[in-house]
Amino acid sequence: MNPILIASIIAAYFLVLLIISWFTGKKSDNASFFLGNRRSPWYIVSIGMIGSSISGVTFISVPGWVESQQFTYLQMVAGFVLGYILIANILLPLYYRLNLTSIYSYLNDRFGRYSYKSGSILFLVSRTIGSAARMYLMASVLQLALFDALNVPFYLTVIICISLIWLYTFRGGIRTIIWTDTLQTIMMLAAVIATIVIISRELFPGFGAMVKGIADNDMSRIFVWDDWGSSRHFVKQFFSGAFITIVMTGLDQDMMQKNLSCKNLKDAKKNMYWYGSAFLPVNLLFLSLGVLLYMYAAKMGISAPERADDLYPMIALGGYLPTIVGVLFILGLVSAAYSSADSALTALTTAFSLDILEVDKMPEKKAKRARIITHIAFTILTVLVILGFRALKQDSIIDTIYVLAGYTYGPLLGLYSFGLFTRYKIHDKLVVPAAVLPPIITGILDYNSMAWFGFQLGYEKLILNGALTFLFLWLIRKK
Repeated sequence: MNPILIASIIAAYFLVLLIISWFTGKKSDNASFFLGNRRSPWYIVSIGMIGSSISGVTFISVPGWVESQQFTYLQMVAGFVLGYILIANILLPLYYRLNLTSIYSYLNDRFGRYSYKSGSILFLVSRTIGSAARMYLMASVLQLALFDALNVPFYLTVIICISLIWLYTFRGGIRTIIWTDTLQTIMMLAAVIATIVIISRELFPGFGAMVKGIADNDMSRIFVWDDWGSSRHFVKQFFSGAFITIVMTGLDQDMMQKNLSCKNLKDAKKNMYWYGSAFLPVNLLFLSLGVLLYMYAAKMGISAPERADDLYPMIALGGYLPTIVGVLFILGLVSAAYSSADSALTALTTAFSLDILEVDKMPEKKAKRARIITHIAFTILTVLVILGFRALKQDSIIDTIYVLAGYTYGPLLGLYSFGLFTRYKIHDKLVVPAAVLPPIITGILDYNSMAWFGFQLGYEKLILNGALTFLFLWLIRKK
């Protein structure tokens, strides 16, 4: 595609985001930045959260993932739905009852200051890495599609991409994010559906033929029942999906901050149910697109790229299809990546400001200044982590994110489980080793699982990590 066309599309898109930011950021203070004064319409929050959860990772990685994983990812997505139901009925009532802004302040009330700070730091590490991984994908594609032609180095591409997020979020915070994420979700899904329609016309005579062609393809296999040693076995995938949702949504300040901006608990539950139920059809769309892309590549004699994540951008931007496909791809990618990264930056700022700096105890003017500095600092940190991902050259970012989540969110799962399902207090100062040792033990078991147990550990590492944390907390409980 013509670099000037791509640059024009992105510029027009960001102009729309800045206009939304200007309207929603008027008379903004810390209360509106953190929770939007709890006035967000639940249906708007629900639409925006779909985009935040899917992100650029799903947009690019899931279509390329079908060659190695088939449709088995839907087993995990089914587990996601169970996770959302549990969040709506266990965690949301707790957060609303305690009137929380930072969800980690629950740990302060339940266990003490060390637990509270540890929980928030675990989130800060997890979300910084996860958000950077998502943005790395988008920056890499834009580098190939636009900035290489302009002789712009990758580090400058990253700085431009992240600075634009800061520009439209620094004033309005969550109040701006609610509306920009909604726009971005609609743009992303429209791009995927339109791409499916255009590619299917190249391959099939009609809609029914397309559905049959996808269903008959070997890559459309969903269930794995026959190989317990496989990391893709249904039981492993389903329950891993449920627990991944609980920690990456229910114990994640980013996702819960949007829920807590709803008017009341009833609206927050509606949001969670509708948002959770949308996941199966939305991910089915992405997986179907992946099958169509591989079928199209085979028909046209296009060699599959070394990195699975490069399949969709290669075909969309490589001149194989009408220009409109490339335009839709760029819009969809930018929308998907930014709908996740902008809310993550806001949530990181919120968690650090409230949990670490404790700005709620400062005068308003001083608190606002501290929050702005924190926002800038996390913007810079995200840039540095993205450059680290560039050096590592990961093949499939979505797999990397879920693996990292197993290690970083596992202790959070253990802390909240112990707090919710037991009545014990703990020796608060010992919570740090209780949270650090489980990921180390899990890593050793993961590395040796095939040799020691005869099967490979998958995403259930998250459950193992949480269980070990729960055990350590049990050992340091007060009698």
